[in-house]
Amino acid sequence: MYLKNTYFIVLIAFLCQAHVFAKDYFVHPKLGNDTYSGESKQKAFRTLEKASTINYLPGDCLLLASGETFTKGLELKHCNGSKNNPIRITSYSWDSNPTVVPATINFKGYATGILIEDSSFIEVSNIQLTADGYYDDLKAPSNMTCGVLITNSTSNKMQNISLDRLSIYDVFYEAKGFTRGKDEVKTANGTQKYGWGIRVINQNDKTLIDDVIIENCSIKSVSHTGIKLTGSKKNITNITIKNNSIERPGGPGIQMSHVKDVHVSNNHVTHSGSDDDTRKWGRGSGLWTWSASNVLIENNKFLYANGPGDSAGAHIDFNCDNIILQYNVSAYNSGGFCEILGNNYNCAYRYNISINDGHRIKGVDGAFQEGKLFWLSGYQGQEKKRKGPVNSYFYNNTMYSDATIVSKIAIDNTSKGILIANNIFYLKGGAKAVLGDQYKPDSQSGDLAEDVVFKNNLFLNSESWPKDIGLFDSDPIFGNPKFSDAGGLNAADYIPTQLDLIKDKGITIELLPNDTASSLQPLNLKKDILGNTVTRKPSIGAIAPQ
Repeated sequence: MYLKNTYFIVLIAFLCQAHVFAKDYFVHPKLGNDTYSGESKQKAFRTLEKASTINYLPGDCLLLASGETFTKGLELKHCNGSKNNPIRITSYSWDSNPTVVPATINFKGYATGILIEDSSFIEVSNIQLTADGYYDDLKAPSNMTCGVLITNSTSNKMQNISLDRLSIYDVFYEAKGFTRGKDEVKTANGTQKYGWGIRVINQNDKTLIDDVIIENCSIKSVSHTGIKLTGSKKNITNITIKNNSIERPGGPGIQMSHVKDVHVSNNHVTHSGSDDDTRKWGRGSGLWTWSASNVLIENNKFLYANGPGDSAGAHIDFNCDNIILQYNVSAYNSGGFCEILGNNYNCAYRYNISINDGHRIKGVDGAFQEGKLFWLSGYQGQEKKRKGPVNSYFYNNTMYSDATIVSKIAIDNTSKGILIANNIFYLKGGAKAVLGDQYKPDSQSGDLAEDVVFKNNLFLNSESWPKDIGLFDSDPIFGNPKFSDAGGLNAADYIPTQLDLIKDKGITIELLPNDTASSLQPLNLKKDILGNTVTRKPSIGAIAPQ
């Protein structure tokens, strides 16, 4: 019995060892000293350079003095916590004040504010980061500056990284006064040096960066993209981006390439593609995907996207599959509302609300693309033959445009499998057909598309769908739904009051004839954009009147 009890005591001690030996490290830019151990407030480090030299172990915490400003940046390399004992980096009150003011990392002239490289089980929270250009000739040695960079240099898997309540603002590679050439905005993604908010980069296709959460963060005025995921062969997986605010990035709000299994929810993206600083790119959708699989984008707001090309609320670039946009509000985005490019499979826009999207006019103010309310493109790269998207679902959306906008529709005739049903097209300025114009215009529009199901949509009048598009609703409904407050920016402003046109007038959505691999199930959702219950007989539009 004695030996048995001793065994269990030793086992429990072993299991708790990581927690018992975890350390807190303190950093204060005024009261600290880098010759100290850092293991108490009285023996705090002074700089992030010193803090970057520690080999952090499971359960360790790095505590930055509340309200203080640190220079240069923090680097975590080859540091691994554990599932139950992650490594934590956060701000910490230095006195008895219970209110913790976020510490600020000003990494001006340096590549990153926080670098997480070849590390796992890391939690970073409640810190501000900024870098407005550089000091004299002290420029970042890389081709970018980035608030937080998560990346790898080895073949070891990275996993379980959390970024929470970070404030990233005014991040620019170049100094104030720098002006980009007028043609830079015409390049696909920009060719020069920029500042970014949060980046996840994995260029090693033999390993994964897995399970990253970016939540409750504020990103404001960076010269390119707010949150950007860049993978290779779908090696960035299980990503959550939620409850973030992204304001006036010079590029897109959120962009992801070569990712798989991503959930984007409850984010507020406004004025993407901002050109209010000459160092910004000046073009960008609120969100866009490329070569991505299984991405759910829901309950977001995408407002006021700017730029001479693209710059939709949220768009699906080529080589994607199973991308779903639902329950989003998209408003005043110059490029448009629905944009699905070539070689995409099983993608859907459903139960969204669009307000005055696609108002851009080609040739005006440097625009090289028309803004489009609805666009299915055959573009899949400049060197490849046109191939439209396959099995595109577009149903139960509410679209409103005022009389100042002629809504433009483009449907590449190589598209195969199109469902357009149960939508409201309330287009006071009418609609017209245009050719898709992603670098090289589509040769024809609409009339040769295959496997089309287009029926049971409500149009304000006969001018709300172009007569020369080649595709027509086989069972249209005409009338005014009489929205409660048309022109507003909230979903509730588009509650229809003319219920006899809307309520229970929808059709049940079924898979397209040649769709055998879709992951869009369930096709028929149980809730509308306001959370109302959708009955067995759906209504028309994004809101199911109760």
